[in-house]
Amino acid sequence: MKKYYLLSALAFLFLISCGGGSAEEGEATEAPKSMVAKEEPADPMANKGIGPVSSLTLDAEIDMEMAKAGEEVYNKMCTACHKPDKNFIGPAPKGILERRSPEWVMNMILNPEEMIQKDPIAKKLLMEFNGAPMANQNLTEEQARQVLEYFRTL
Repeated sequence: MKKYYLLSALAFLFLISCGGGSAEEGEATEAPKSMVAKEEPADPMANKGIGPVSSLTLDAEIDMEMAKAGEEVYNKMCTACHKPDKNFIGPAPKGILERRSPEWVMNMILNPEEMIQKDPIAKKLLMEFNGAPMANQNLTEEQARQVLEYFRTL
């Protein structure tokens, strides 16, 4: 019986979500510009993201002191939504620098609100992870750089 009520409620929600526009029947409507996803760049590594970090060069060798500080920040601020090596509420950071530029990662940490509004990769991730936006933890640029260095150790 509970299944029937649940299915009825879902059907009702579906029906009311489809109507109610101001357009005449048969008239096409456009999605608001903020909802239209831009195409993902051909090379995601070329995408620097949107935020304060426009250029970042990583040393060939991992700075273990910085990585240790980053691990502490990550454990304190990020583990509610991110697990190092598996997807959870948000994506796993393991291997992130093989998929995204260091600037993009830093900008996602420092400027998640604008990134999920304007960056095509961040928009896609938002949808992939059930619309759960990344919370701004108000980290400093130094803390975000430490977290990035920790990600290099995963």
